[in-house]
Amino acid sequence: MRIAVTGASGFIGGAVATALAARGHAVTGFGRVVDGWAAPSERTDYRRWDIAHSPVGESLEVDVVVHCAALADDWASRAASELINVEGTRNVIASFPGARFVHLSTSSVYDAFTPTVNARESEAPVTRFLAHYSRTKTAAEALFDGPDAVILRPHAVYGPGDTTLLPRILAGVRGSRLTLPGAARVEHTLTHIDNLVDAVELAASATVRGVFNIGDATNVWLDEMLVELLAKKGRADVAIHGIPYSAAFAAAGALELTHRAFGGRPRLTRYAVSQLGLERTLDLGAAREVLGYRPRETTLAGAESW
Repeated sequence: MRIAVTGASGFIGGAVATALAARGHAVTGFGRVVDGWAAPSERTDYRRWDIAHSPVGESLEVDVVVHCAALADDWASRAASELINVEGTRNVIASFPGARFVHLSTSSVYDAFTPTVNARESEAPVTRFLAHYSRTKTAAEALFDGPDAVILRPHAVYGPGDTTLLPRILAGVRGSRLTLPGAARVEHTLTHIDNLVDAVELAASATVRGVFNIGDATNVWLDEMLVELLAKKGRADVAIHGIPYSAAFAAAGALELTHRAFGGRPRLTRYAVSQLGLERTLDLGAAREVLGYRPRETTLAGAESW
């Protein structure tokens, strides 16, 4: 297939573009930076494009567009989030009329105020949000009502090249302590980048449309995975300590108010508290049954070098 991948200069887009090219597809990656994804073969290409400001501006015949580009920042302003996640998505759709789309959404479209317990796809959209990221990713999903599209909702994507999840966890360590809401003793559906790539390829080649949760084969206890991850990164000395969820949520709210008034970025947001302190598990039944998705188990193999 001829596949265009947006966000190819980022963690997820770059991994998707590289893997699809390795599987024999002709891939064109797009990113905002000049030197982005390193196209690995003569069947691949990388082009600069800032989706937030205009359609692509050049003619490119593709069969499938994998839309990975997004502003995944829970403290970004509403204007910045809408510019990239909503207007940018409109520009992507307008750039490739007639193509099939695989849109990388997020489990953050589910209700952040309550636990996500084996959520089914029909439980979103919701009408309340803790971050403009969630609000605008929800709005972006609605733009695919018309085009031939599959929407994928992964949770907590991790693996080689991760620039978000692992760095934020490591940044939270103070001495030999990592303090988390409820000590992170909650179940999560994590998503290894390899499983997400498999889901993207299945969605690209399928003839169905719809929305599908994506994740690893079984759920894990978040605290256990974090302890294992820290040990692999040479921090076996770190112990997880807990703060009551309600106290963490209230403290994050106070920090948000302060930083809105005086500027800067709070060390803790209510969105982050809700993601770390509440269950976030997904029902993968639809992806298994309709797309033929066969995810592998959660694994931190090789995490020492991530």
